[in-house]
Amino acid sequence: MFGLKRLIIPGVDKRLLVRDATKLLPDPSRRRFLAGGASLGALTLLTGCDVVDQVSAEKLLVQISKFNDAVQAAIFDPSQLAPSFPESAITRPFPFNAFYSLDEAPRVDGDQYRLEVSGLVNNTSAWSLAQLAQLPQQTQITRHVCVEGWSAIGSWTGVPLREFLQRIGADLRANYVWFRCADGYTSPIDMPTALHPQTQITLGFDGTTLPRAYGYPIKIRIPTKLGFKNPKYVVSLEVTNDYKGGYWEDQGYNSFSGL
Repeated sequence: MFGLKRLIIPGVDKRLLVRDATKLLPDPSRRRFLAGGASLGALTLLTGCDVVDQVSAEKLLVQISKFNDAVQAAIFDPSQLAPSFPESAITRPFPFNAFYSLDEAPRVDGDQYRLEVSGLVNNTSAWSLAQLAQLPQQTQITRHVCVEGWSAIGSWTGVPLREFLQRIGADLRANYVWFRCADGYTSPIDMPTALHPQTQITLGFDGTTLPRAYGYPIKIRIPTKLGFKNPKYVVSLEVTNDYKGGYWEDQGYNSFSGL
């Protein structure tokens, strides 16, 4: 019907092929795919791919991952808030998490720090921490959900990202805001998420200056997305229509990764 050329390989169990290839997907993409219960036949028709070997199974899963991103973006409600919690629910101590140890975390001189701004904005002037601190601040107590399966609740204080984007004259019709960090980490977020009322340029944690362990001098707090989409030690942001990838996104993690 769809012009697929089927290659029959004796002894190949397509269901097991897809299960094995699925192991290459990071959580929660893997869990969502396996829990979805979609038949292999339906996936074949959806993607236009036939599954005959490990390579074709992996290609099918890549297409499913992209499809999953598109669906999540389409159903994202920019006005729906992530759950908030009382102070008594705050996780203390809040876990440190990165692709390195805390001893290896960046040490950024706050006095010399400047947040670089580029791309589709009217004002590309860099911002000091003192200038950022003068902008309207909000505090949220929200849950951080790690792709590794754990979660923790923290109290975060900072500037709503949409407020900052408006201040610099960003093109709010652009596709992405792309972040670069002092540790080499990069990550993009879609513009609807950037404009979400809880998405924040975080300057403080639990009533104090944001600690080094959690991203000093600033992190981007996004309670509607998985933890790896909350970059720390941010040194620059770019408003762009181009998808530039990111540290984990380039390794197969879904770029949208909403909760």
